[in-house]
Amino acid sequence: MSTDPAADAPGPAPGAGRRFEPDLRAMTRITLRPIASPMPLGFFTVAIASVMTGCLQLGLLGPADRRAVALCVLPAFALQLLVSALAFGARDVIAATLMGTFAGSWLAYALVMGSGAHGGPRVLGVFNLAFLCFGALMAAVTRPKRALWLVLVVSLPRWAATGLGGLTGAAWLTHTAGALGIVVALVATYAAFALMLEDMRGEEVLPIGRSGPAHHAVEGDLAVQLRNIERQAGVRRTL
Repeated sequence: MSTDPAADAPGPAPGAGRRFEPDLRAMTRITLRPIASPMPLGFFTVAIASVMTGCLQLGLLGPADRRAVALCVLPAFALQLLVSALAFGARDVIAATLMGTFAGSWLAYALVMGSGAHGGPRVLGVFNLAFLCFGALMAAVTRPKRALWLVLVVSLPRWAATGLGGLTGAAWLTHTAGALGIVVALVATYAAFALMLEDMRGEEVLPIGRSGPAHHAVEGDLAVQLRNIERQAGVRRTL
């Protein structure tokens, strides 16, 4: 017979203090809202801004026109920031990240060139070389999204030429960067037009070259779109 009062005292019933939590999975609904693709706007913005900066680098616009070019490029920041926000809402982190960083680059360019800041070309040279490293990393993961990948691949040598031209002051590098800017504009215009036609007609009209997950996202059924949705940002608890 035990003589310990604590041992003889009645203990809490098993499971006491626990609140019963029902299984909420059957009652959970995840709502998706279709939106128009923002990518044509993003690519057309890249094209127009690239033409303006390319003409300045080629010498078609003189040094006295730098501030005017900066003011023309400045709206590209707002437009691509809008595209980035819509791409995040469309669950496309690659497109959102690229368009967001493009927006930041146009803002930096417009502020430096428009203000005539001392050492602006050299600072933008370093900025473009840093952007070159970022673009190379992004190109490695955007290959299935062939339109984005092509714009990136053409932009890489332009960022390299712009960066080196700004640091060294070599005119031929600046002219090369300007010519590559026109090429970037042509590629971005084609991508924007192809995506717009596809969105209007509901099918691919001009070849874009999607592959892998990007191809399945467009050609697959609803089950493909909803695969692993419970693990995506905005549904899972943390980012």
